[in-house]
Amino acid sequence: MSDPFESPGALTDALAGIHYLADARIAQVAFLAHRLGKPVLVEGPAGVGKTELAKSLAQISGRKLIRLQCYEGLDESRALYEWNYKKQLLRIQADTDHDWRDIEGDIFSEEFLLTRPLLEAIRSEEPVVLLIDEIDRVEMETEALLLEVLSDFQVSIPELGTIRSTSTPLVLLTSNNTRELSEALKRRCLFLHIGYPTQEREHDILLARVPDLGDRLATEIARVARSVRAMDLKKAPSVSETIDWARTLLALGIEHIDNDVIEETVHVLLKYQTDIDRALKELAS
Repeated sequence: MSDPFESPGALTDALAGIHYLADARIAQVAFLAHRLGKPVLVEGPAGVGKTELAKSLAQISGRKLIRLQCYEGLDESRALYEWNYKKQLLRIQADTDHDWRDIEGDIFSEEFLLTRPLLEAIRSEEPVVLLIDEIDRVEMETEALLLEVLSDFQVSIPELGTIRSTSTPLVLLTSNNTRELSEALKRRCLFLHIGYPTQEREHDILLARVPDLGDRLATEIARVARSVRAMDLKKAPSVSETIDWARTLLALGIEHIDNDVIEETVHVLLKYQTDIDRALKELAS
């Protein structure tokens, strides 16, 4: 099998083979991330394919995908590692005959270490794709702990020392731009913005992801999606939602979109009633 990272063009073709249509910019940044060993910060609206890009890169390269889903309150023990305190306590209770220094050296060993996604990626003997999803949802303090991992691909554990990667992971961090990320984090990454696709490109994406969709219906869906995104909405429809809408229309046996079809199915495309009301009003005018 040819190397998908041989060139940006080869990467584009490999991704297209699994129905991820990457434009030239996406392919170039992913290619450079692999060649330069640098993480990629992928920004853009929700649902435009940021997470799917990491999954697709793992699939075409045969690498394991390790995912750290970020959320408010995520800390070091959930991102990097923690000690198995229950097992340590049992070990202490079971051995009261030895000096504490001997027991301490025993309980802070590999046997009692609980590996979390970042450390798992660093310790993997085989190359992996590490997805740090929605990095903008964590606090600045948690963001800071990533810097050692992203700079040197290593993790420092006071009781065990520094653990360095034996194979450089391909790292993608995604952000929905809910807050500004630190300059230190951005400096360590290549930058990639994925926005909403053009109408023509969304048409192609729909045909790739929904095989039974006809060309005419794909064109109509892409046209409506483009019109709706131009409105002043609380949340514009994502590409994943237009794909869901296409599948909905197929399931209902609909072959042509008119105002009645939009009114009956727009809840698949839009998720706020105020947006639905505005879209129906503007599309009907």
